[in-house]
Amino acid sequence: MLAEVAPLIRRTAQAVVLPYYRRLAAADIRAKGVGDIVTVADHLAERMLTDGLREILPGSRVVGEEAVSDDPTVLDALRGAGPVWLVDPVDGTANFAAGAGAFMMLIALLRAGAPEQAWLFDPLTDAMATASRGGGAFVDEAPARVAPVSASSLRGAVSARSLPSRIVARARAGGLGELLPGLRCTGREYPDIVSGAQDFAMFWWTQPWDHAAGSLFLAEAGGVARRLDGAPYDPTDNRQGLLAAADETVWRRVRDVVADEVGQGRPKP
Repeated sequence: MLAEVAPLIRRTAQAVVLPYYRRLAAADIRAKGVGDIVTVADHLAERMLTDGLREILPGSRVVGEEAVSDDPTVLDALRGAGPVWLVDPVDGTANFAAGAGAFMMLIALLRAGAPEQAWLFDPLTDAMATASRGGGAFVDEAPARVAPVSASSLRGAVSARSLPSRIVARARAGGLGELLPGLRCTGREYPDIVSGAQDFAMFWWTQPWDHAAGSLFLAEAGGVARRLDGAPYDPTDNRQGLLAAADETVWRRVRDVVADEVGQGRPKP
């Protein structure tokens, strides 16, 4: 039954996401918060995915980024015992609207608040990353595993746009290696860790639709995604601060550089 999810995502990309790529009019874009925008493609894609996912799994609930933006109480469904879909119809909307940079489509299936299945789709390359809890991670149906990394010379995302300046300063002074500015597309950071394009990524905002699919994909590929205080990632916990890394050694190496931030995260308003 869940084999129907990937075709649904691809149909949605072809029908309502890619037709707007580099073709958005000014009226197709609006602000929904400070530094945050939404496009007509986000809304149309979420609607199509929501309808399709409910058909695939009758009785399930859907928590989409745009639905939550309109009604924050939709998030309450994450704590239910039944199956819940988490949907980010266009992750990296700023890149999508600019017509440059990475953007993804993300879906995770949760039960009792824990991710069980994940889909991360790149509409521009048609690459589909998937994962199931205890069943491994795959890219286009080929098994995916993180490659061994040397913790003495790292490469990872530390975004000055989203992280507190004190964390960025400690990362720069901590001898971590090459620091990248981040992709402005959370869903792409996780596959990049698995592929070896980078070894870690630090995040401050941890909205569940941004991280549930990616964190499961990374974990099933042999990587680590945890809070800065060492707590496992939990989509129902919206505290600030999350570190994703290729393995436990890398996670500890980076976390130790920003150790004074442990336990200081608060939920995003």
